[in-house]
Amino acid sequence: MNRIGKVKAVWKSKPTLEGAGVHLRRAFGFSQDPTMVDPFLLLDDFRSRNPEEYVKGFPWHPHRGMETITYMLDGSVIHGDSMGNSGEIGAGDVQWMTAGSGIIHQEMPKGDAAGKMGGFQLWANLPAAAKMTTPRYQEIRRHQIPVVTLESGVRIRIICGIVAGERGPVREIVIDPEYLDIEIPPHTDFRHPVKRGHTVLAYIFHGKLVLPSEKPIRVEDGTLIAFEAGDEAAFVTDNESARFLLISGKPIKEPIAWQGPIVMNTEEELRIAFTEYRNGTFIKPPPMIRSDERP
Repeated sequence: MNRIGKVKAVWKSKPTLEGAGVHLRRAFGFSQDPTMVDPFLLLDDFRSRNPEEYVKGFPWHPHRGMETITYMLDGSVIHGDSMGNSGEIGAGDVQWMTAGSGIIHQEMPKGDAAGKMGGFQLWANLPAAAKMTTPRYQEIRRHQIPVVTLESGVRIRIICGIVAGERGPVREIVIDPEYLDIEIPPHTDFRHPVKRGHTVLAYIFHGKLVLPSEKPIRVEDGTLIAFEAGDEAAFVTDNESARFLLISGKPIKEPIAWQGPIVMNTEEELRIAFTEYRNGTFIKPPPMIRSDERP
């Protein structure tokens, strides 16, 4: 018999200023005990209808030793980086960036015709063996993300993971993550299988949910739920629908040395990263390909 993962913790996201003055709500990150959300580090909710709250964006800054996952709901983000990549992701698109050995980039939000802009950025840690891997992007367009509608009416966008035989487009991620955008209609009981031993988190961004327990827990927009180990995560709706992110991944269980956008295992590695950033040696050349390895 499958065991439902009990609710371990529930907390509200908090208003925060980041970048050059972007107003957002932080579900977790920096001040949070990292062992509670391992292998994840941070989740920011940057929804706004006021351009003054986001147009200054996130000018050039470095990342090393981790991954950033940007999922847009409204508006867009124009990005560029130290490797010459540039582009724009719009509503429904995803950018999964593995910073690895180091990347310097900028992200500049842009609202839609009505000034509405919104989405989420999740940071995922990398294990020591992968922290200095070659940087890469997985940039996924809205039409590439499969949508499954269950008999109950539950609608699931599968960014990463497998639901009802459909597999999300983001693949080959070391922490074996699942990233789903789930919408549950009113008066519906929904259970989703999760991998035993994985960290399981849900972030509500529309409507209200009831979390089954001895004393049912009611949660609303802007709430983060962390679950204990189990085989399923369970959710119920009352008179209104609910929409939330369901995120899970395999814990890394390694020491974390973390300062700003750089996440390593030791303070010495962190010192080296910032020294390299200051002296211009932060970006590493791609590995050489031997002639007998060329396609």
